[in-house]
Amino acid sequence: MSHSESRSLLSSLRSAFLAGIVLLAPIAVTLYVFNILVTTIGGGFRSFVISVAPPAIVPSALLEPRQLIFWNIMGTLAVIGFVTLLGYVSRWVLGRFFFNTTDMVIARLPFISTVYNAVKQIVQTFSTQQKAIFQQVVMVEYPRKGVFVLGFLTSTNKGETQHKTEGNLRNIFVPTTPNPTSGFLLMVPEEEIIELEMTVGEGMKLIISGGAVVPPYREPVPGPPPRVPGREQPVPVK
Repeated sequence: MSHSESRSLLSSLRSAFLAGIVLLAPIAVTLYVFNILVTTIGGGFRSFVISVAPPAIVPSALLEPRQLIFWNIMGTLAVIGFVTLLGYVSRWVLGRFFFNTTDMVIARLPFISTVYNAVKQIVQTFSTQQKAIFQQVVMVEYPRKGVFVLGFLTSTNKGETQHKTEGNLRNIFVPTTPNPTSGFLLMVPEEEIIELEMTVGEGMKLIISGGAVVPPYREPVPGPPPRVPGREQPVPVK
């Protein structure tokens, strides 16, 4: 075997060894964490689980040192179930009580209450109820031609304001930056509205960040002209 062939073989073995490490590393870390979890938590509650288990399912064979891993796993599952149950209880009972108490206390603190209420209003803006009000993200020219603002389409104009104007108007809510809970209403002719593809959440992030967080956009690929029903498509000339 020549020197170049030896180096090639060693390079191939090294690459295969590194690939094996990359493949086994996540499995090894997972097994290590699982072993610590079962040994620490399950081992601590093993005696309790054995004491409450029916005697018929606790044969002496399972109490041998090599078989105690089974009861460690059962102890771990018992702890996970207890913590999950406690989370449900605290969410609907204790959590609601502490949340209301904390909200009331913070709302009475000077200066802190101002910041807290502002953040709370912003969070509420992202709620499902608020998102249902905003139908689509749009752009309109404001306050002068050539300058654009981002807004949210809320509804089609109706009533007296529509009756006393020409054309079809659409109601656009333009929020302020960085607090989107305040803003102003624009009634814009629908032909002057630029509809955007970004979601309401992405539009909110763009406004709150002052334009720093821009959602990604992939330009549509131009395709063949749409087929018109009842009209034959031209046959390309070869």
